[in-house]
Amino acid sequence: MIENTPKIVVITGPTATGKTKLSVALAKEFDGEIVSADSMQIYRRMDIGTAKVTPEEAEGIPHHMVDIAEPNEAYSVARYVAEASAAVEDILSRGKLPIVVGGTNLYIDSLISGRDFADNEEDNSLRREIDREYEETGGEKMLEILREFDPERASKLHPADRRRIVRAIEIFRLTGKTITQHDLETQALPPRYEAAMLALDFEDRADLYARIDKRVDIMAEQGLFEEVKALLEEGIPESSTAMQAIGYKEPAAFFRGEITKDEALELIKRESRRYAKRQLTWLRRNEKLFWIRHKAQPDFNEARRLSTEYLHSFGL
Repeated sequence: MIENTPKIVVITGPTATGKTKLSVALAKEFDGEIVSADSMQIYRRMDIGTAKVTPEEAEGIPHHMVDIAEPNEAYSVARYVAEASAAVEDILSRGKLPIVVGGTNLYIDSLISGRDFADNEEDNSLRREIDREYEETGGEKMLEILREFDPERASKLHPADRRRIVRAIEIFRLTGKTITQHDLETQALPPRYEAAMLALDFEDRADLYARIDKRVDIMAEQGLFEEVKALLEEGIPESSTAMQAIGYKEPAAFFRGEITKDEALELIKRESRRYAKRQLTWLRRNEKLFWIRHKAQPDFNEARRLSTEYLHSFGL
């Protein structure tokens, strides 16, 4: 680790493991502020289905990167890194500890690495131009174009892999480097932050799934379906990224008359369990995580004690 790299804390883990509660406790103890790393809590008026922190749960601790976008906006990882890093730098400049909290692991990894997405905005004109080119000429022709300057990457792609073909050509036209070379150079850069990474889970997968199911029932009681109905009535397109999220697309299908309310709830539970499984698969690749695994019921006093010991050992 390069000397003087700023230290931050990360609390991650699958959905419904108590990240919010632990983060608030640690923020109080370490004079910290929280930076959300949740790709759905960025949206305004989407509170229940995203399990957004309430004022009562926040206990006066400032939360950044929450309620910063409209539900009909497309929000990229590039924009997250730019805005979240600005929040982290602001917190550091005031002598406080940034605590990054959430389950969107691509956001977390990109923020820590300090990956430069300046040339990677989803709405940039060059990408749109290449995308139109793909639309007009087809995947085979675009793969042929890529093969001329990057045969290595072209050999790994299928003509139907539009996003990766467009990205590879875009990088070359922007930088004069192949995407393979660009990726190697990016990975070689030192990380922007030195992160103490805590991950929450349950010892028994069945306990995690039971907690997810219970949380979905509570969301329904709190007015999840009413929240989705209000968004639809407001004119938020069902095709938008926000409305395609778990907990929103299922009630939308109910309002279209395609499924019953009970079926919608069961779908939310099933998809949330599957999402938790994918989150764990991603996290298990990270050897730097300090795992805290709950028994059947979370013991937050014990989680706080273990976290505090770990953070002290990290120099915080």
